[in-house]
Order: sequence, then C-alpha cells, then structure tokens
Amino acid sequence: MRYQNPVWDGYFADPFVLRVADEYYAYGTGGPADNGRQADGRMFPLLHSTDLVHWVQLGGALTPLNDPAKPAYWAPEVAYANGRYYLYYSAGGCEGENHHLRVAVSDSPAGPFEDQGHDLMPDEPFSIDASPFRDPRDGRWYLFFAKDFFDGPRPGTGSAVVPLADDMLHVAGPVTTVLRASADWQIFQRNRYWYGRVWPAWHTVEGPFACFHDGRYYCFYSGGSWETPEYGVGYAVSESMAGPWVEPEEGPVVLRCIPGKVDGPGHNSLVLGPDNETTFMIYHAWNHGRTMRQICIDPLLWTPNGPRCDGPSTGPRSI
Repeated sequence: MRYQNPVWDGYFADPFVLRVADEYYAYGTGGPADNGRQADGRMFPLLHSTDLVHWVQLGGALTPLNDPAKPAYWAPEVAYANGRYYLYYSAGGCEGENHHLRVAVSDSPAGPFEDQGHDLMPDEPFSIDASPFRDPRDGRWYLFFAKDFFDGPRPGTGSAVVPLADDMLHVAGPVTTVLRASADWQIFQRNRYWYGRVWPAWHTVEGPFACFHDGRYYCFYSGGSWETPEYGVGYAVSESMAGPWVEPEEGPVVLRCIPGKVDGPGHNSLVLGPDNETTFMIYHAWNHGRTMRQICIDPLLWTPNGPRCDGPSTGPRSI
C-alpha cells in the first residue's frame, strides 16, 4: 500500500494513534478556529482508519468543560485499562497560561470522552503533554508529562513522570524528573516574558512518549520551539523507570526538519503497523504555507546508533 505525507488533509497537531484490534484511532490538537472545537461541538479531532493511510473523521473526542477560563485544549493521548478508555489532556489559556492536566473517560475509543472533574497535577503551575505508559515488567501505569523548571542553568519546560493510581483517574506517587534542557537547540525563546518576569533564554523539552525496547526504556521528546524549523525529536534512555534517564546523543537525532521541504516535525507517538512488525512514528509537521500542522507517518528504525525515524518523507512510499 502506498502513502504520502500528510496522511490527512486537515489541522491535526500533537497526534496520538491508538491501535484497537486491527483498527486505528487518531487524536490530535485542533486548529485555532474556535480553539479547536469540532463541528459536533466537541474538542480534539478524532480520526479512524484500518490501515494508517486512509482516515475518516469521526468528529470530536471530548465533551468540553463548562469553564470559560479554559478555552484551549492540547495534546490528547488515550490508554485502555479496566475495560475503559482514558483520555489525558491539558486545558487552559490560549497561550499556555494555567494549563493543567486532566482525564476524561469513555467506554469506546470513538468517544465521547467525559471529563472526570479534577486537576491531576494541582500543585504544578504548568503541566501539558500527558502520555500514559504501561510498564511491561510489572504492568503498572505511569503518566509522562511536561512541566516547568525554574532553577539551574537552563530554565524552561522539561519532562517528568508520575505513577498512576489503579483507577487511572489520579496520580499515586512523587513526580520524577526525566529530562531537562541540555543544549541551545532546545531554546524555545530568548528574553521570554513568562511568570511575571523576563527569562534570558527559556528552553523547552516537551511531548514525552515512552516505549520499552530490548530491555531498556526510551523516552522520545520534542525540543525547541514548535513554531521554528529547528524543532525536532530527540530521546533519552534508562535501565529502569526510576531513572536516571540519559541522552546518548545530542540534538534532534530521531527526527529533524528538511530545509525548504519540511518544517517543525515533532510531538511524536508510536504505533504498530498493519503488518504487525513495523513500528510507525506518528508526528506533525507544518504544511508549506505554514497555516497548519498536519499528521504524518514514517517507520521507526532501531539502528546500532539508536532509534531513528525513516523520515520525514515527502514523496510516495509503501507501508
């Protein structure tokens, strides 16, 4: 079967794909029109496919909150546990102010998902990009996410992880830092005004997504500014969920832009392809007019030098 990126002609940022039997459900952040609200009044565009290539929109995934102070909804990811589907996301202001993690539940991957009425991380001033991960060693669920750090030589957004309670609706342990910024390519903005002051350089390590491969844990992340060509995907690795997490290589070595062709590829998830052998990286990238971020797919390769996305691809290729 042939495909060509983007695989769906619409605004679809921060894409996450869930495989359910032999079907695929994609959840993403919507565009700026009405802060991403879909035609059915719900948030988060929801797509369905049987082959990762041909997608049909099912409407929106989440019944919105009745809270005008939270107009923007970002980065949904879904886990299946206890016979139900749990959608983790953040809600807050349109520029990121007061974004906090929440969880919604549905009996179907097609939704609608209903918010469960509480802030998962009330003590964090900023928390986004929730990514549930089930440890294959003991079956326990964890929630990776992005939060802000104010100390050290590179303040900014970094990645962390926290255990989930058995009910999947609450966190159940201390927050552990996974990765903070370590290089200039991860600068989001210089002289950024945030939290009532100017930061000479605000860094960003966001969009964490964990997987287990050959006895080790990998955490993919996106670094830098999502609005620039430098945005891309790097990774950290650990021998255990407790860490330490180490970056074996510096830079967006997993996925980076192609100057003049692909800008800002990042915020990835992973899913097993229809052949039950190939792992695909799901990510977004800007269209040529830079009017929308769109969903793209390409194979993930495990090389002797570490994981690499076989992309971003721009022409026709086989799945």
